[in-house]
Amino acid sequence: MRHFLAAGASLLFLLAGPSAAGPTAAGTPEQVADAALKAAPVWDGHNDVPEQLRDRRKNMLAGFDFNDTTGTAEPDKSVIAMQTDLARIRKGKLGAQFWSVYVSANLTDQHAVQATLEQIDTVKRLVALYPKDLQFCVDSACVTAARKAGRIASLVGMEGGHSIGGSLAVLRQMHALGARYMTLTHFKNTAWADAATDDPKHDGLTPFGEDVVKEMQRLGMLVDLSHVSEATMMDAYRVAKAPVIFSHSNARALNSHPRNVSDAALQGLKANGGVLMINFYPAYVVGETRAWSVRRAGEKARIDAGHIGDSLGAKAELAAWEKTNPAPNGSITDVANQIDYVAKLIGTDHVGLGGDLDGIDTTVKGMEDVSTYPALFVELARRGWSQADLEKVSSRNIMRVLKAAEAYSFSRRADPPIENPTAF
Repeated sequence: MRHFLAAGASLLFLLAGPSAAGPTAAGTPEQVADAALKAAPVWDGHNDVPEQLRDRRKNMLAGFDFNDTTGTAEPDKSVIAMQTDLARIRKGKLGAQFWSVYVSANLTDQHAVQATLEQIDTVKRLVALYPKDLQFCVDSACVTAARKAGRIASLVGMEGGHSIGGSLAVLRQMHALGARYMTLTHFKNTAWADAATDDPKHDGLTPFGEDVVKEMQRLGMLVDLSHVSEATMMDAYRVAKAPVIFSHSNARALNSHPRNVSDAALQGLKANGGVLMINFYPAYVVGETRAWSVRRAGEKARIDAGHIGDSLGAKAELAAWEKTNPAPNGSITDVANQIDYVAKLIGTDHVGLGGDLDGIDTTVKGMEDVSTYPALFVELARRGWSQADLEKVSSRNIMRVLKAAEAYSFSRRADPPIENPTAF
């Protein structure tokens, strides 16, 4: 019942209008949005092209054309076309991208470290293949320079704390290779932090987990709280001395998925000075999609129980159920509602975009690939968002946060590295 009450309150909240008083530049919503994106091109917090290159091509780039990936679907394998390429990046007005170097949380520590290194290598090789379009960046100054040169600033974000294998030395070396954020967990707990989608084990961060946050901030690496439990969020706020991010998450008040962020945690983010970057995955955006996923899980369990020893029959029956009960995936309006909600609750200084594209197999209608960001800004402008606040959402907020992280790191440059015992 509390979820229904929260949803109703959220609707009234959104009907009150956006946080901005109104457009500061004259013109149609299209003109306001276009002016904002010219002044501050999109800086997206999370794109999984490296994962696609690993899964589809085993990190082999020979013969891969990043100019156009629209023909990469493999229907016989139920694999959709990639959602990102250079042509659509230009159409989408992206000026900077955190490329996620995700590896499975099911890997052992050492295999996770290796796979992460391979993913970083893949990003660097991809950038090197397209020097006129992409520029590898490790700081805010490089992002600014890349934009001025007409290139897409390409930064690395590590998705999942298992990628450091329980070693601060590995963390430091990942930073040296260019990683500029790390998501503390993925779907599973690490040995030092609780995830949002696993049974609690640590009640947040362990003492070593606190050291991970401290060492990341000493290095100038952004602490990413997407995927972590609320207890981990609160512990990270307590330990952090610089702003943190959620690279691809949404508001729990509009969708009760545990991957999303509660109002209390959003207030903590405001006090910290960080930014929540909105995800485009329907199961995290739209409450009805979340409810459909729960119903589907129940149907699957029922069908599987009735088809023991008949996996093909179970698959066919589930497919038939899905055909008559399609997922309500929502639309671009629902993404705008998420942005509106966060902005109204904690201010326009604390919201950005982290689409999770190429890490998701379905999107809300109207945000199917990286070309669609301008349509979202037009929708926000129609709601009365000013050009100045649109620029914050597009890239100025994440730029501010990265600069703050860099400034804090500079202030701690005399501090020695935090040490932990080696495992071997």
